[in-house]
Amino acid sequence: MVTAVRELPPESTQQAVGYPSLFLLVALGALVPIVPTGAIVSSAAVVAFHQSSPLSLLYVFLVAASAAFLGDTALYWLGQRGVRSRNGSRWLAALRSRVTPDRLAHAQERLDTHQVSVLVLSRLVPAGRIPVMLACLLAEMPLRRFARGDAAACLAWAATYQLIGILGGSLFPEPWQGVVAAVGLTVLISAVPALWRRVRGTPREAPSGHEHP
Repeated sequence: MVTAVRELPPESTQQAVGYPSLFLLVALGALVPIVPTGAIVSSAAVVAFHQSSPLSLLYVFLVAASAAFLGDTALYWLGQRGVRSRNGSRWLAALRSRVTPDRLAHAQERLDTHQVSVLVLSRLVPAGRIPVMLACLLAEMPLRRFARGDAAACLAWAATYQLIGILGGSLFPEPWQGVVAAVGLTVLISAVPALWRRVRGTPREAPSGHEHP
């Protein structure tokens, strides 16, 4: 990756290839939650920061936000088809398989009291999007209402990860250095919730071990 970023093509070629690639990768990452979309947006922001065009960062923001919104609404629509069908669907089953019962219950509880704010936060918190989306599906939230909340969520998400990229781009003189720093920071951020859940779960497991030696 470092070698590829060091040997960046001319700026016009970057823009012609980069924006469509960014859109496709972010939209795919929204549909199939295994693509590190946050790192992709931050990396694109680093490259845009070092370009001469003053609108490069704006284009990265708009492309990332619109792709995330399209992917989210498409996944929600596919999930709705599974909720309405007697046999469900593979998309709904895939969403269920990624959410533990306690995380789903927590998302449903928060959704009952703060619908729009929960949608916004779900995209900003790593691994928070799918539980909230599944809670919305099971609550049979209409697609139009989900889309209104998700639009704000995607804008906030794109702005957050673009700021990470701008920070990486401003700290280092070479784009590849900023990309490495931005990717490392996004990976660290995404790992924090899992580590926190593991730390919180450790004390709960200890008593059960004493009760059943």
